[in-house]
Amino acid sequence: MTKKIKLSDITDMFKDLGDVEALEGVTIEGDIELNISGGGGLNPALAYALGHETAQISVHLANIANMLGYPVGQAFANMAGVGIGGMAAPTAGITAPVRLNKLIPSKFEVKNVEEWKHTIQEVTLGATSADGGSRKSTVTLGGENSLPFYFDTEMPHRNYVTMDVFDMPIGMAKAVKMNYEDVINDPAEWAKKVVKDFNADMVTIHLISTDPLIKDTSARDAAKVVEDVLQAVDVPIVIGGSGNPQKDPEVLEKAAEVAEGERCLLASASLNLDYARIAKAANDYGHVVLSWTQLEINAQKELNRKLMKQCNVPRENIVMDPTTAALGYGLDYAYTNMERIRLAGLMGDEELTFPMSSGTTNAWGARESWMVSSPLKQDSDWGPREYRGPIWEIVTGLSLALAGNDLFMMMHPTSVQVVKEITQTLFGLKEEETIDISNWIGAEV
Repeated sequence: MTKKIKLSDITDMFKDLGDVEALEGVTIEGDIELNISGGGGLNPALAYALGHETAQISVHLANIANMLGYPVGQAFANMAGVGIGGMAAPTAGITAPVRLNKLIPSKFEVKNVEEWKHTIQEVTLGATSADGGSRKSTVTLGGENSLPFYFDTEMPHRNYVTMDVFDMPIGMAKAVKMNYEDVINDPAEWAKKVVKDFNADMVTIHLISTDPLIKDTSARDAAKVVEDVLQAVDVPIVIGGSGNPQKDPEVLEKAAEVAEGERCLLASASLNLDYARIAKAANDYGHVVLSWTQLEINAQKELNRKLMKQCNVPRENIVMDPTTAALGYGLDYAYTNMERIRLAGLMGDEELTFPMSSGTTNAWGARESWMVSSPLKQDSDWGPREYRGPIWEIVTGLSLALAGNDLFMMMHPTSVQVVKEITQTLFGLKEEETIDISNWIGAEV
């Protein structure tokens, strides 16, 4: 049998009980019915009647909650006295709101992440005369105990940039090529320019002419180019092949021989070529191996494991390149992959505790960085590509810096300048300038 009672009857029931300290095992359930007389559409009188009944329900429910010990006044503190449409809200039986005189003091504490108990391997590139080489300076990557720029954990080494140089003229975006037109036919002069004029920390010499489908330059002739670059600059260098899996091992072996003792970075050992030959060349002539995989964390673990266990490459001679899918190519995927690798290393995966390098120049492969305008008629204006291209490379570099990347391979001078400026500021080498804005109309920023 169903019995209908009014909400006001429930209120009276609790009042009749006298002083009640607590109710246990009591459940109030059922349906609420609104009895609104009249008919027709929702005219103003009907709307008012409906609002009145709803307000009465809220009063009764609030009174019941108040009797059960719930602090109704606090729940209504932010809306006491104001109802829907500006009408006075019902307050019968509701505790008056508590007004705060001051905010509760906040506390901000930072502590190390407990899971991050392992240090990323330090790897030094380049060798000075004291170490058997001829470099004026060296570059040390790694050594982190956390993700980059955490102010509670020391970041021992800043990010570095190595700028690309090629052993022959190649097709480049106009915004890039215009910076190198005077040296594009001379790799040694090209290397000098990126160090002297554009402040490159390192130089990457790409021996792309060795590809059998391009010029098929011999390994011996390619090695002479490496010698010329070593004579032209005194910073550490990266030696890259053409990407041909059959030719690269031979080319890198010969290049490693002529650069003996300079601790160059040999780019690259990968699972789809004879990585054992490149690893042996690095061990025989005192170089570092770039362990390159294609956006796959398990492949990275496999290659690193083979370099260490099968090829006996010391841990301090391995740098990873998990591949950079740049802005426009899947930057989010590259970021996630690098971040997962770095986190795994910090949490103790010994196959991933190595510094990372990024082919940031891949940003120039995206059409948005170099095309004059969109090929789609319905697209909005892309803006001038002279700005767009460098921004594409900058965003790629800075994003991956946050994921844990240590070394950036880059091309555009402006991109290099901005990435170095921002990462060194975050690292703490540069202080932010205070700008006087009192004369803001004529200020130059």
